[in-house]
Amino acid sequence: MKRIWLVLIVASAAWAGAAEGGAGAVAPPQDRGEQNRGETAGKGGAKEKDVAEEKVSGPLGAKTNPVRCEGPRGERQYLSRLRCPDGEPPQFSRIGSFGAGPYGNILDGYRVKCEGSDETTVFMDMYHRGHVEREAVPGFTIVD
Repeated sequence: MKRIWLVLIVASAAWAGAAEGGAGAVAPPQDRGEQNRGETAGKGGAKEKDVAEEKVSGPLGAKTNPVRCEGPRGERQYLSRLRCPDGEPPQFSRIGSFGAGPYGNILDGYRVKCEGSDETTVFMDMYHRGHVEREAVPGFTIVD
């Protein structure tokens, strides 16, 4: 009987410690020094953002320079504003997630195609609260 009480006491203590942030608890991303929603975390926030900016290279829409926007809706809004060389909107469809980009966030890839031309892949980072990209990816124009 004493053994059962001992097991219950130890289990209760472990559960209470985890609930209070003790051993076994999982901290939120910002407390683990990870990036969340396109913002840098930790004590060196500005310095970490500078490092991310240095990693950005290549044309807009590339894996190394994704289109930044806010959420899935922002992705669709950006793509809906693109125009093909003939002035018509392109067809687009999401093709999946592609791992972390230069800002430390998961990238989404979209297949974008104009009538009579080859399709292109546009990479997007949807974790930039309030950001609206005003520049078009190469081969397209953009409307407001």
